[in-house]
Amino acid sequence: MIGAGFVLVLLLSAVASLATVLRTSAADGRPTTRVVASLPFWNLTDDTGIVAAHPGTFTEVSPWVYGLTATGQIVAQAPQRAAETAAATHRLRTLGIPLIPSIANVTDGRWAYQPVATMLHDPAAMAHHITDIVTLVTREGYAGIDLDYEDLKATDREAFTTFVARLGGALHTANKILSVALFAKTTDAGYDQRNIAQDYAALGAAVDEVRLMGYDYHWNGSPPGPVAPITWIRDVLTYAKTQITPQKIVLGIPLAGYDWVDGHGEEVTWQQCVDRAKASNATVHYDGGQEAPWFRYTDTQGRKHEVWFENAYSTKAKLDAVKASGIRGVYLWMYGGADDRTWNQLRQVLPTDATPPPGTDTAPH
Repeated sequence: MIGAGFVLVLLLSAVASLATVLRTSAADGRPTTRVVASLPFWNLTDDTGIVAAHPGTFTEVSPWVYGLTATGQIVAQAPQRAAETAAATHRLRTLGIPLIPSIANVTDGRWAYQPVATMLHDPAAMAHHITDIVTLVTREGYAGIDLDYEDLKATDREAFTTFVARLGGALHTANKILSVALFAKTTDAGYDQRNIAQDYAALGAAVDEVRLMGYDYHWNGSPPGPVAPITWIRDVLTYAKTQITPQKIVLGIPLAGYDWVDGHGEEVTWQQCVDRAKASNATVHYDGGQEAPWFRYTDTQGRKHEVWFENAYSTKAKLDAVKASGIRGVYLWMYGGADDRTWNQLRQVLPTDATPPPGTDTAPH
């Protein structure tokens, strides 16, 4: 009879081997194309169904489910959805696709600066946070972790780099992956101090994947416009490649949009956009220069709306830009209600080299 300790050793060895493969290349030496499904907690069940329905399309899955308490402990962002999260995670594990969940500096449903700032500037707190992350990853049998710490200040730049480098070292020692989500920019300074806080070159050297958030060029607080204009996307990739090894760059692509009215944008899915255009008899236009669909309508209260969103055609334009740039791949921010033609476009433009066989991730769950 095989002892439990021996089984555990075999299990940890299998997970470690998977992480090592993920950090390198395909068997023939070619870099594997990365196609990551980024699944927010509010749409986790439906998105998991999409991943399951398109085998061989995605090479990694990142459930966006972890946040931080006010004192920096790692917690579920939506504890009230614990059963749903557990069920979706179990289903994802059965698909054999490496799980690299995301931790965001979200506290009680809001982006929170202080928990990260306190940790970054307290050596003991930083060491403790690194231990907590490594413990989470190893305990749950994840292939790694994706770090989504946003809205830092320019004065945090050096400390954030130090933290990411130390976390990367600790995870690599355990044969795990570290991914970091960074704001898209076209210069080091970018347009805000949160861009200065992220040192592309130093962070890129410390991690396995740099996930560039290629969206919100126009956002809920800006005037209406394309969410991810193709001219900007190309400029972002051109700059990023001067700072980061191209084979570490993964471009984030949005699948939703915004409906602006009275100076504020509401985030909306592709399906909501289609429904609103139909209900208001609006004509949907396509901006060929920026590769983005849009329309205007007047609601029942007489308010004038302008909507910019993403569909399969605008997504394909970004996939083509990724392919032409020679970077590692993409991640899809699967907000919900996406254009179902997107998945065929994805497979055609960025076919994956290989997907780990079912049963690779066999951690207890």
